[in-house]
Amino acid sequence: MGLIDTHCHIYAERLSPDISAVVQRARDVGIERIMMPNIDSSSIESMLKLEEEYSGYCIPMMGLHPCSVGEDLQKEMEVVREWFDRRDFVAVGELGLDLYWDQSTLQDQIKALEEQFEIAIEKGIPAVIHCREAFDELMPVLKRYQPKGLRAVLHCFTGTYEYARECIDMGFYLGIGGVVTFKNGGVKELVERLGLKNIVLETDSPYLAPVPHRGKRNEPSYVHLVASKISDALELPLEEVIEQTGKNAKSLFNLNSWK
Repeated sequence: MGLIDTHCHIYAERLSPDISAVVQRARDVGIERIMMPNIDSSSIESMLKLEEEYSGYCIPMMGLHPCSVGEDLQKEMEVVREWFDRRDFVAVGELGLDLYWDQSTLQDQIKALEEQFEIAIEKGIPAVIHCREAFDELMPVLKRYQPKGLRAVLHCFTGTYEYARECIDMGFYLGIGGVVTFKNGGVKELVERLGLKNIVLETDSPYLAPVPHRGKRNEPSYVHLVASKISDALELPLEEVIEQTGKNAKSLFNLNSWK
């Protein structure tokens, strides 16, 4: 079983100048699938173009990012729903809550979050959740929707152990990326306490590059560095980390049935 980058904005402009080389480097380190979360209506075309170019390898999601929630929320959500009426996607995402940049849109963010949770439940696919400085606001919503059948991964998880434990107890997964390699990121210690059972790997490329590339452009091949750091932290063979996180990703996203 190969590596799976469960969260990668590989369609981003920062990666486009040498995208074929980026994909080749991913293949060279053994990445089996690259999963692409959407941002908003402006990112759909470039995302689907990569899906077409790398069919079965770059796999799209559909959703509205909380930082794209604004006055045109209704229009953006109509676009999301229209795309789900037209075709299948592996997940709803990237969606969530983000209070780092703008707290004034919280109620609209919650509205978008709930609408997208309803889509995920209706379609029987997972939600890919972004949460930044908003766990207190997110957790009550998760607890309302989990009994309705919500499946989810909290991407780039940087919350507390207590929040992590609550999420895992609800059957959710945690996406671990480059922050696990940061000296004071706190994620390495979190993984040491949690183990691999509900962990999936990601890069969030082109953002949050792991050490030794921190501060530079991230790319999917660097998910190998994430796996290596987790291997060291848990004192497990790298192959075991790759195997278990790959199984987790395939189970969460039902990848074995994806075209």
